[in-house]
Formats: sequence, C-alpha cells, structure tokens
Amino acid sequence: MPYPIIRVVRYSFLGLALGMLPLAVSAEANTNLSPEAFEQCKLQLQEKAVQAGVSAETARNVMAGVSHLDKVIELDRRQPEFTTTFADYLNRRVNDARVTRGRELIREHHKLLHRVTEATGVPAPYLVAFWGLETNFGSYFGKMSVPDSLTTLACDARRSTFFTEQLIAALQIIDEGAIPVEQMEGSWAGAMGHVQFMPTVFLKHAVDADGDGRRDLWNSLPDAMMSAGRFLQSMNWDGDYRWGREVLLPDNFDYSFSDGRRLALGKWRELGITDAFGKPLAREDIQAALIVPAGHKGPAFLAYHNFKVIMGWNRSEFYAIAVGHLADRIAGAGGLQNPPPEDTPALSRKTIMQLQTALNKKGYGAGKPDGIAGPATRAAIRSYQQDQGLTADGFPARGLLEQLKINI
Repeated sequence: MPYPIIRVVRYSFLGLALGMLPLAVSAEANTNLSPEAFEQCKLQLQEKAVQAGVSAETARNVMAGVSHLDKVIELDRRQPEFTTTFADYLNRRVNDARVTRGRELIREHHKLLHRVTEATGVPAPYLVAFWGLETNFGSYFGKMSVPDSLTTLACDARRSTFFTEQLIAALQIIDEGAIPVEQMEGSWAGAMGHVQFMPTVFLKHAVDADGDGRRDLWNSLPDAMMSAGRFLQSMNWDGDYRWGREVLLPDNFDYSFSDGRRLALGKWRELGITDAFGKPLAREDIQAALIVPAGHKGPAFLAYHNFKVIMGWNRSEFYAIAVGHLADRIAGAGGLQNPPPEDTPALSRKTIMQLQTALNKKGYGAGKPDGIAGPATRAAIRSYQQDQGLTADGFPARGLLEQLKINI
C-alpha cells in the first residue's frame, strides 16, 4: 500500500547526491589542447595522485589508459539558449509514470528503505524521489568513462582545480577496490551510480551497506540508498518534518515577503496564508520561506529546513521543489492545487541580459548582466514592480518585459 497522504507538518511514515559544481568559473580556456600537452598533463596528474596517497600502480595503470574526450569539453561549454520554465521543469520530472514507479519501488524495497530511515532519519519517499530524479530509478547512470571525463576536465584550464580534486578522488575509489576502472562510468562531469555522487562526495559519504566489503554505488542498491541517506543526514536532515508544502495566498498579498526571509509558520498564518486546501496553518514555531517559482499566477510554497538540505544536493529551487513534490506524490498525495501556468514563455539568456541592463539603467541593481535571473535580479524586479504599482513577485512576466520595451 502507498504511504498515507501527507497533509500535516510532520511526516508520519519512514523514509541521493551530486556535489554541485562551482558556480564561479575562470575565463574561457583554450579548448584546442594538443595531444602532447594532454599527455604531459596526464603525467602531472598521475604524480599529484600518488602524492595524495593513490598507489603508484593504480595511478600508472589508470592514467595510461585515459583518453581525451572532446565531447566533454563541448558539453562543459554548452550554455542553454533559453531558460526552462517552472511548468516545463516540473512536469518533465514529476509525472504519473514516475509516481507510479516510485510507489512500486517503495513496496518492492520496503525492508531496505525502512533500514535506511531507521539509520539516517530520511523517509523512504525522499530517497526514492532523489533516485528517480537523478537516474530515473537506476535506469541510466551515464555511459562516459569517469577517469576519461575527469582527466579531460582537469587538463582544461577553466575548472582545473576542482576536477583535479575529483580525478584524484576517483583514483582513490578505484584504488580501494570499490569498482574496476573499466566499470567506472557516469555522467560527462563525473557523477556516478544510482545516486550520481561526485567522487569527493563518494569518498566522504558512501558506505558498504550490504556487507560485501565494497562501497558499490553502481551495482548495490543497499549501498546506494544508505549512502544517500548518510549524505542527507550529514547536512542535518530533520526527520520530524517534511520539505515544505504548497500553500494558498490571500488576495492582494504582499509578495515582498517572497524575498527569502524565514518566518515562523504562525506568522505566515497571520499574513493570511493557508494550506493548499484552504485550511489554516498550524501555529507551530517552524521557520519557513515563501517561494513563488512561477510568479503570482503560479503555485506558492512554504519551504522548511529540509528544503535547504535538498538544495545542498543540487543548488536549484526548481530541483528542490521537484524532489519534495515527487516525494509527496509517491507517499500518496495528489497533484498541485494550483499548477504552474504552461503558457509562460521560456526566456532566452539574451532577453534576461537585456532585462538586467534595463533595470540597472533605471537604478535598480540587478547585478552584472549574465543572463541568469538570480536573487539580485529578482530583488531588482520586485523593487521596480513596487514602484510601478505592479504585483511585486520578482517574476519576469511578459507584461514587465513589454513595459521595459524588451522583445521576447
């Protein structure tokens, strides 16, 4: 049977990780690395690995077989031309097929998931939700050689320091016998296994849960699920509370409260916010932040502490909402009461840059025009909207762009 529908703050039932790549990067690097330069780089990385404790034999054997992957550099450089709307993002990741499969897997692996929850405090629906979003429940781990990908990126100047650390960690994983080098496959950026751990996250948080003497996140679901739970536990997952919840906002709500501030649940209640079914919120002293990912015409959420934990896995509000909502659905809940509008246009990075430039010229500090609508840009939009008598939700809606004479 599926878990009961969650409509209260506390979970009543029992209960994966890609270390995010750095957001700041160096200047664009030369992608035309000569074969001679790549071989020299490989030797230098091999020496660094040995100095870091990797056995000379492992470092020599693995690095001797490493190849440069032009495709990895291409993927690293690729920037999406258009932003993804919240509706498109959520609907692609949380759908009936994935919910049904998630419920089946909860029943199939009930004993294992119960054991992970007992050990880590992370409820099963969350573990399965991460699993679903990361690898579609283990159906696709990535097909690229992790040593090849990481060496290619470590020899590229753009993020060499970060990927050198990841490569050395990958060699340490091979050295400890967790996985043969020929089986170490993953994403183009080096994320691996059921839970798509980066190598440094693997070293710190992966565990041998099936007792076979190896930490195997590719072939052992017990190892993968327990490792996911341990990683979330290390970020202070609170097993008593959920991730957050969909809420309804009153008419004429002051959207300046969606600026990231955290207030007690009772305070949000005083501001007229109800749960998704129109019932009053509890008066508990639970700190929460209001998120309106699609503007005032879309759904609203109150995000609790565990929402921040999820973002420690992937620094994306869209991702964190998708994990939480998928977990709710797997646990038995229905869809959103106020689904995101599907007619919201996907804005190009060029359009966002034009918006940032226009706001800066008018004295609203949107930050350096970079085509990414981050916190500074949303704050600038809110300030402009307030001054213009618009709904100040910080969302770059079509009407705002038209008023600023920006073509979509």
